[in-house]
Amino acid sequence: MGVEKLENPNPIFIQPAADRLLTDLELVDDVRDEIDAREIFDHIRNIKDPEYPNTLEELNVVQESLIEVSDIGNQISVEFTPTVPHCSMATLIGLCIQVKLMWCLPPRFKVDIRISPGTHVSEKAINKQLADKERVAAALENAYLLSMLRQCLKPDTL
Repeated sequence: MGVEKLENPNPIFIQPAADRLLTDLELVDDVRDEIDAREIFDHIRNIKDPEYPNTLEELNVVQESLIEVSDIGNQISVEFTPTVPHCSMATLIGLCIQVKLMWCLPPRFKVDIRISPGTHVSEKAINKQLADKERVAAALENAYLLSMLRQCLKPDTL
């Protein structure tokens, strides 16, 4: 997606999880159902990687087991795992996850996006950037970053 040299020329791909079957109760608009880790995973699993034409799920960057949700406490925590420890796209990936969830979730939720511990050389710096609301807002005003975000968040077309 606009990256000339691949940082990880041999990524490991996984088989995506089956789509979640919705219950009849989940389809009723008048009923408030709790948001759970699987619902969050469903929102972020198809985000495109900035370097490959694959999804974050296919590259094992996002996993349902690394998502924690407290619906009552209005808290969501998502950890993601870059494909290589020196991934220069890690901040953009985190930003994509953050923006996707901002668009999909009620504003009552506090969303915390972090790199999985020990999986990136700049983990602390990137986590600090992703936790800084002003930096995230400034990034969304950057035309180049916004175009990259749109590419990653663009849904598949048939």
